[in-house]
Amino acid sequence: MNNLVLNSECLNNTLENKTPSLEEVLELYQSAKNNSLELFFAATTLREKNKGKIVTFSKKAFFNIINLCRDTCSYCTYKAEPGEEKVSLMSTQDVKNMLSLAKKYRCVEALFVTGERPEQKYQEAKEWLAKNGFSSTPEYLSHVSEIALEYGLFPHTNAGNLTFQEMRELKKTNVSMGLMLENVSDRLSEKDMPHHMAASKRPKARLEVLENSGKLGIPMTTGILVGIGETPQEIIESIFAIKKIHEKYGNIQEIILQNFQPKENTKMSNFPSASENYFKIIVALTRIVLPNMNIQIPPNLSPNSYQSFLSVGINDWGGISPLTPDYVNPEFSWPEITKIDQNSREAGFELKCRFPTYPEFFSFVSKELREKMSFIEDENGMVKEEYWR
Repeated sequence: MNNLVLNSECLNNTLENKTPSLEEVLELYQSAKNNSLELFFAATTLREKNKGKIVTFSKKAFFNIINLCRDTCSYCTYKAEPGEEKVSLMSTQDVKNMLSLAKKYRCVEALFVTGERPEQKYQEAKEWLAKNGFSSTPEYLSHVSEIALEYGLFPHTNAGNLTFQEMRELKKTNVSMGLMLENVSDRLSEKDMPHHMAASKRPKARLEVLENSGKLGIPMTTGILVGIGETPQEIIESIFAIKKIHEKYGNIQEIILQNFQPKENTKMSNFPSASENYFKIIVALTRIVLPNMNIQIPPNLSPNSYQSFLSVGINDWGGISPLTPDYVNPEFSWPEITKIDQNSREAGFELKCRFPTYPEFFSFVSKELREKMSFIEDENGMVKEEYWR
C-alpha cells in the first residue's frame, strides 16, 4: 500500500520522511479543498507507520477547581461570574471527596482546571484561597496535586498562563500539564474578535508558557481551536509554531484539535461550527506536519462521527470521564468508554488506556512519580487492562 505513488509530489516526499514547508502545506490545503482523498490517505499511512492500529485515551475525573476567570472569550461558557449557580470553588474536602469517587471508578488522571488567575480580579477568589490557606491558585493546585497522588491518581493541570516558577513547582506533582495555544494569530485578539477581552490568549504570552514548559522538561499537551474565525493560513502557521517548539525541546506530547461549537448566551452563539470536511483537512495536515505526534480530537464534540477521524490521522481520544461532565463543553457529554471501545474496534483499532503522560515522554517524569505509576502500568507503559476496564 505504501508503494502507491500519489499525484502530489509533496505527499510522496512526506511519506519518504521529508519535511514539508509552510508554503507546501498551504498548497496541500488548497488542493484538499477540491479533493481530500490523497491527503487523508497520506495522513492515515503516517499514523499507521508511527502509531500502528492503537488508539488511546486517558480515564479521568475533571476537577473544576475554580471557574472564575479574569479573561472573557467570545465563545466560552466555562467562566462563571460571582453569584451564578454554576460557580465552582472546590475546597480541599471537595477535592478529597471527588478523588475518593474517582478512585472507585478506577480513574487514572486527575484533571485540574481553573480560570485564568481569578484572584487578580475577584475578591471571592481571594477569600476562597485564604479559607483554604493559600494566596494564589497555583499554590493551591500544588497542594491538591499532592493529595491526588496520595489517592493514586495522577495530576494533569490546565490553569492558563503559569509562570516559569509556578510550573517548576507543579512539575514535582504533575506528570504532565496543558495549555491550548488556540491560535498564533494576533488578529484574533483585535476588536470584535474572540480573544479581544482575553489578555492571556495573546499568542506571545501562550508561546512563552510553551517555551518555558520545554525549558523545564514538562510533558506538555497543547492544541488549536478550529473554526473560531481563523484563516487556513493562520491555522497552518499555528501548527508550525507548535512544531518549532517541539523541535527545540522535544516535550510537546500531544496536539488537541478542538472543533468550535457555538454555545448559547455567548457572543458567538450564532457563529457556525467548523464544517466537518474543513476540520478533517486540518487534522490530516497536522499529521503531515508532525508525523510522530500524538494527535487527538475530543469525541464528545463530534458525537455522530468521531470514529471517522481515525481515517484522517488521529491516534487519541483525550481524557474521557465516567464520572464528571466536560465543564468546558457541558452540553456535549462524553460517550461511554464501552461505546468508544466498540466504535474503535469496528474501525479496526485497539483501545488502550494511557497515563496523562504518553510512554515516549516518561523520561521527563521524576523517578518518584514513575514509581507511583508503576503499580498500574503494563509492560508497554500503558495502564493495565484489568485496572481500567
